Amino acid sequence: MSKTTPATLALTKAGIPFATVTYDYDPDADRVGLQAAEAMGVPPSIVLKTLMAEVDGKPVCVVVPSDEEVNMKKLAAAFGGKSAHMMKPADAERLTGYKVGGISPFGQKKPVPTAIEELATLEDEIFLNGGQRGLQIRMKPDDLVAALGGKAADLIR
Repeated sequence: MSKTTPATLALTKAGIPFATVTYDYDPDADRVGLQAAEAMGVPPSIVLKTLMAEVDGKPVCVVVPSDEEVNMKKLAAAFGGKSAHMMKPADAERLTGYKVGGISPFGQKKPVPTAIEELATLEDEIFLNGGQRGLQIRMKPDDLVAALGGKAADLIR
């Protein structure tokens, strides 16, 4: 497995400190983030999942703990919109350049506005997808927010 992806290249270019961690990806797992947390032996609350959604028809990126679900009303409000829904997997892959199960918030083909669940910013360190299945990026939450130019918001149920 290559540890160099558009995500790791973007972080390196931006001078953001991070480390990569690999794990055995299970393509049959119901919830990829939970499977990643279990495989790495860390709490699911610090393994963040990257989701692609649309708010009022415009694409957005959402980063939340793998053991939580996004509240669509809160997501829409975070971007000043009226309605939100999850993006279709094929559309998410086309927009980001990554395969579902390997979507990273970093190094996407077309950068979009990003919101990060505020509870994740309270952790000492977090893990996010590194741009391919089985590759995680370990970093500080403040570096995540800075690297994405994103905003922290209440996004979960």
